[in-house]
Amino acid sequence: MTDKQGFASTSLPRHLLRGATGFGALIGSFALLPVLGLGSLLLAPIGLIALRGCPACWAIGLVQTISMGRLERSCKDGICELTVARPARSHEHRESQPSDSLTSS
Repeated sequence: MTDKQGFASTSLPRHLLRGATGFGALIGSFALLPVLGLGSLLLAPIGLIALRGCPACWAIGLVQTISMGRLERSCKDGICELTVARPARSHEHRESQPSDSLTSS
């Protein structure tokens, strides 16, 4: 199994936009059937493409997008654990690096 999240989007707004487009096209394809006839069913493939195949796949991707960077999976000796990821430090401590300006010759 890989750590790559296959259904997740790069951002939550992008994923929600894909969901609105996909579900809107699927619902529209059937709702517009009495008005436009069988031609409205051409919206169904557009909806499925926006949802990347199926509504369940979109829902899984939503959960993965929300949890991306917040949860961390680690496996050791055949036992996998899911833990809360530690936030990355934005800067290193300056005390750990030697300073040349304080040394005298």
